[in-house]
Amino acid sequence: MSPAERPNRSRRNPRRRGGHGDRTNPRMRTVRETSAGGLVVDGLDGPRDQQCAALIGRTDRRGRLLWSLPKGHIEQGETAEQTAMREVAEETGIRGTVLASLGSIDYWFVTEGRRVHKTVHHYLLRFQGGELSDEDVEVTEVAWVPLTELESRLAYADERRLAEVAGELIDRMTAGKSLTDTEGERATDAAAKRVTDAAGRSTGDGARENG
Repeated sequence: MSPAERPNRSRRNPRRRGGHGDRTNPRMRTVRETSAGGLVVDGLDGPRDQQCAALIGRTDRRGRLLWSLPKGHIEQGETAEQTAMREVAEETGIRGTVLASLGSIDYWFVTEGRRVHKTVHHYLLRFQGGELSDEDVEVTEVAWVPLTELESRLAYADERRLAEVAGELIDRMTAGKSLTDTEGERATDAAAKRVTDAAGRSTGDGARENG
């Protein structure tokens, strides 16, 4: 079944998170967290206008539905790549395998009386199977989104840049170039560094929340 033929969206009733507020406190404890996730793409062997990525939508405290990449905490004993595949499956219902690194981003948020500095490692994944599912309680909606629409759909500037990097890597694959040879690794590393540098300057349109 092609991306155009399958249902491209799954939605649950909007669910607000328990609000603890973003009150600042000079004595607030600072913690560091590390997560992983990625962009799982279907149709990689076809034309660009038929390639789609699975995104998740979360409802923020102001009731806005914000679209982002699936991601989650790295569990003990997991590699970042294993976490990315697990979290994509848990949050979207879609199974994928890692093709390449897209880079890492970091941001700050406040939750449950703590200031959290989160680093997230992102990967490009190839679709392997599954159907969209929004059973994850933290996810309001999931959808297949054409790659050509990611720039307008993704809520955060750093993730929009990740999508650009993914597009560059997909172009290399389409041209028959390997992502694992020396030239491919240099291209991937350079692209990932641009994301890391950009993340230090901008984390998107509005306050970043946990996730």
